[in-house]
Amino acid sequence: MACKDRSNLKPGQNWRRVYEIEGGEWKQESGAWSTLPWSYNLSISCNHCSDPACVSACPTTAMHIDSSGIVLIDSEKCMGCGYCMWACPYEAPRPDPETGKMSKCDMCIDLVKEGKRPACVDSCPMRALDFGTMDQLSARYGDLGEVWPLPSREITAPSIVITAHSKAAGADNKTAIVANREEVEGGKQ
Repeated sequence: MACKDRSNLKPGQNWRRVYEIEGGEWKQESGAWSTLPWSYNLSISCNHCSDPACVSACPTTAMHIDSSGIVLIDSEKCMGCGYCMWACPYEAPRPDPETGKMSKCDMCIDLVKEGKRPACVDSCPMRALDFGTMDQLSARYGDLGEVWPLPSREITAPSIVITAHSKAAGADNKTAIVANREEVEGGKQ
């Protein structure tokens, strides 16, 4: 909500989506079956990748990486074709229903330039989000992780560190589900 409020996003326009991942397994002990359910949440926005597919796919160079490594959209160059959205494995760029151009998280670049953190980081009630350089984040949270339903890091080199839930399924999991798929995909136009 902090992102929607700060960026004045319209209903259905979500730059940050929280996926509810659920799964489990059956276990048989002494002739009786029991379930071992688990769930976790995964908050995803633009990952400001080092090798962003959206930038490569943009025919007008509207999608670009600025000098600080933030992936931005130049609204003057954007023609709203949607190639960036189709190319992004995280589905970060989304159409703006009013302008017909693409929009996405800009990492609150104005705050970052002032030495502050993005609004989503400061507003997260569980402090599940953090902000810093990749070196700082890796030092705090360890190895870069992959977690289902995110694609392999090798595709775009996302600038994120994930401390996965102990039951988090690997990137190739076939049994976990996105329990709120309709909600997180509702922003697609």
